[in-house]
Amino acid sequence: MEAIVFDGFGGPEVLRVAEADVPQPGPGQIRLRVVSAGVNPVDYKIRNGWLAQVFATEFPSTPGWEASGVVDAVGDGVTGLAPGDEVFGFTDTGSYAGYALATIVARKPAGLGWDEAAALPVAGETAQRVLDELAVTDGETVLIHGAAGGVGGVAVQLAVARGATVIGTASAANHEYLRSLGAVPVAYGDGLVDRVRAAAPQGVDAVFDAAGQGALEASVELRGTTGRTVTIADAAAAQQLGVPYSAGGERSAEALAVLADLAVAGKLRVEVAETFALADAGKAQDRSATGHVRGKLLLRP
Repeated sequence: MEAIVFDGFGGPEVLRVAEADVPQPGPGQIRLRVVSAGVNPVDYKIRNGWLAQVFATEFPSTPGWEASGVVDAVGDGVTGLAPGDEVFGFTDTGSYAGYALATIVARKPAGLGWDEAAALPVAGETAQRVLDELAVTDGETVLIHGAAGGVGGVAVQLAVARGATVIGTASAANHEYLRSLGAVPVAYGDGLVDRVRAAAPQGVDAVFDAAGQGALEASVELRGTTGRTVTIADAAAAQQLGVPYSAGGERSAEALAVLADLAVAGKLRVEVAETFALADAGKAQDRSATGHVRGKLLLRP
């Protein structure tokens, strides 16, 4: 099969297309023929070596944590799934490939597209996890940085569904999009503190940083404390500012199925920014690194 691999840390030029062995499912695993694979900011950060102390990387390494596809084979002990079933979920092996192994997957509903399904696992789990860590509840105000991105857009909608008022930072081009999701948009950059205070005179109860572009200092100023502030984008925040970095939690097929049902019912909008061919993985990661992506980037092996 074709797969994207890198043999050492570096820029997008270290990514290459390689011929790799098709992986064999072990106990509890399924093998899926990948139809669409999610591209996440964590992918280029791992490739650069910026998260070496958080995520161990063995070379050669294939990026990617999520995919949608068709079950191709099942390992011992797998029940309820068979070859030919359409699924989506978290991959145990890199998803930037023709085939991947997975343990935690859910059936893909007929009304959910391949790209939309591949866009859900990481963004949905991350958004739900951080909102839980922040204990966001009805009547509170939450500030979400990077609110138009793949994780941010889902977090906005889940927070609104909890009854929270959401202030979302984004470029001006994405403000109407954020309004359509139920957020009050504000521009990032100089003067952010004043703009947020004008948009939320009642104050900010919690901060969810999905951007990692220097907004945490302003967030601490707005909150008057580092409490109830979490970042998924700045691994150095804990050491430098005392803001916790959230990098993973429990995953379940049941949670994936709930996200899919919400999307099919029109209660969770899944925004696809752009799809790329597998060979253009470097271009996709470069686009992700700009920090100006509305929605999710996907690869089509």
